[in-house]
Amino acid sequence: MRVLVVGSGGREHALAWKLGSSPSLTELHAAPGNPGIARLATCHPVAADDAEGLLALSRSLGIELVVVGPEVPLVAGVADVLRHAGLPVYGPSAAAARIEGSKHLAKEVMAAVGVRTAALLDRPRVPCVLKADGLAAGKGVVICRTEAELEEGLEMVRALGDDIVVEELLEGPEVSLLVLCAGTETLALPPARDFKRAYDGDEGPNTGGMGSYAPVVGLDLDEVVTTCVSPVLSELARRGTPFVGTLFVGLMLTADGPRVLEYNCRFGDPETQSVLPLVEGDLLTALAAAAGGSLGGVSLALGAGSAVTVLLTAGGYPAASDRGAPIEGIEQAEAAGALVFHSGTALRAGRLVTNGGRLLGVTATGRTLVEARRRAYEAADSIRIPGARRRADIALAAAGDG
Repeated sequence: MRVLVVGSGGREHALAWKLGSSPSLTELHAAPGNPGIARLATCHPVAADDAEGLLALSRSLGIELVVVGPEVPLVAGVADVLRHAGLPVYGPSAAAARIEGSKHLAKEVMAAVGVRTAALLDRPRVPCVLKADGLAAGKGVVICRTEAELEEGLEMVRALGDDIVVEELLEGPEVSLLVLCAGTETLALPPARDFKRAYDGDEGPNTGGMGSYAPVVGLDLDEVVTTCVSPVLSELARRGTPFVGTLFVGLMLTADGPRVLEYNCRFGDPETQSVLPLVEGDLLTALAAAAGGSLGGVSLALGAGSAVTVLLTAGGYPAASDRGAPIEGIEQAEAAGALVFHSGTALRAGRLVTNGGRLLGVTATGRTLVEARRRAYEAADSIRIPGARRRADIALAAAGDG
């Protein structure tokens, strides 16, 4: 099967890596890809949101499955253009992708089917959570426990758009669940936990994600799918917008049980980098089946052990990116057994350099979470990027519990 992966981040690198192991794969292409993906696939200079360019590329290559990674092209309707032209696409329509593109729509859908979530507040007041209604690359959520945080948060979120959702503040550990969907059919992957705040101890502003680990133990997957996934998929189908792709469910494990924080319309980043190394079986077959409209007879097994991903970022991230600084030591990290997924890198005169805010994701597996965490940080120590930083506490509390 000839496959095109759309996107250029760490999530797409992880997808390319996993799809590359499929016995049914004959050719792997990416648009636009990145230097890491280029080691696995043929990359093409077509932007992820250029629907007509992707259609022309797919036709010229004889692509048999398009896997759209990022949320922006999905919400913009890239999958619709490709599907209308007869191409099999793994990724929801623009209408179905609004489950992420509009917080108001997500709340409306959850209310219609009784999914437990944070209550909406009639006005901003502490404590609360402020959310930009539209897409914000994981940075549109502000937790406000004091009046000063509320004032600053309102300014930050309004800068992303005039429409703001105000919710009650829920407390508890967060869990991310990635569910492969074909209409109302589902296949859940191992649950993960990501670390959104910029600094150790969950301090600082929200980011696109500073690291993750999987699996999260103690979560009843069947219950979550039954109460938080299936009703939403049924409601979307009832509205004439069936969901085909990965439904990301962000959960808060409160003292009163799981509550849904958000739905996303795609694989999470960096959760995908921790989840896919634990998945055994042919992911390509599963995605192709979903794109064809049914997951019947498809199964993916969960391998033993754990995985931890540590993000290396620009020193000023999330406020600032870095471009042109040399990156060295990836070969040593990979020789130690780690997977190094590229997020913000580029080749300049044949040399790998920085090209973004989140630069690399270093993933390691182990028999235990403690072992996986140790291996991930040891591998990350091998990589040298001037001015780069990372959080030192990814999976630390969970590994200590184990």
